[in-house]
Amino acid sequence: MRNWPDFVEIKEVSPRDGLQNEKGWISTDDKVAWINILSDSGVKEIEYSSFVHPKWIPNLSDAREVGKQIKRNPNVFYSALVPNMKGLEHALEAGIDGASVFMSASETHNKKNINKSIAETFPVLQEVIQEAKQERKRVTGYVSTVFDCPFEGKVTPAQVIRVCDQLFAYGVDDISLGDTIGSAVPSQVDQLLEAVLSRYPKEKIIMHFHDTRGMAIANILRCLQYGITRFDSSVGGLGGCPYAPGAAGNVATNDVLYLLHGLDVKTGIRELKIQEAALFIQSKLGKDLPSKALAHYVSTA
Repeated sequence: MRNWPDFVEIKEVSPRDGLQNEKGWISTDDKVAWINILSDSGVKEIEYSSFVHPKWIPNLSDAREVGKQIKRNPNVFYSALVPNMKGLEHALEAGIDGASVFMSASETHNKKNINKSIAETFPVLQEVIQEAKQERKRVTGYVSTVFDCPFEGKVTPAQVIRVCDQLFAYGVDDISLGDTIGSAVPSQVDQLLEAVLSRYPKEKIIMHFHDTRGMAIANILRCLQYGITRFDSSVGGLGGCPYAPGAAGNVATNDVLYLLHGLDVKTGIRELKIQEAALFIQSKLGKDLPSKALAHYVSTA
């Protein structure tokens, strides 16, 4: 018996989450060309950059230039990560459709990632969220380390709920729950989603998996069985968190599409265009990306 949704929406996060951990510089022109390929793939949302201070993520220091130069597809929603009011100011200038704010469910990772305690982070994000909403922008709240923290170990659903409650109270439209170090297994997904979905509508929850231990696809399948229909992913499996030691890249969009289309779940995304985008950025980075579906495509092309 079919026990997964008919349609799933993928947010492509590779231009932001994918590039933030890379050591080599990708030129602004190449970023723009790459995002333009992604814009033509059928993806409904692209998180195209991050407006954090350049000293923290130098690879994304050209966020404003990229935002101004990409060819806007009217069918694509273009969002970006914003850490504070200055970042939001720059993001609005660059023409974002939506803003993403971020914090962690675990105290130590939040300190490492944002240089603030959780309590100190809340008022900063409240101001950003409320200003973005006044500008009529959709706001997504990212919550990192929702299963495990690289510094503290297991994270409880209660810790996650505490952060989600506050972000929803401030006015975020939806929340992306992140397996930041890619360590979760399906039983942990069960535990978290049973707590989360007893409190919030499933339509407001996005899942964000990294694939450090090869469990991302299994975890996504479990999420589908709970009726989750929104996922973040990255072409080729590009990515990783600079403040989560050992974390591998995001689950590969290529692999997620292979799963979903194999289950006859519609996405509106053309797999061949995603392979093209993955090959483009792979050539610019000068290294093979970890996607299994991409590797198969290359070997049989």
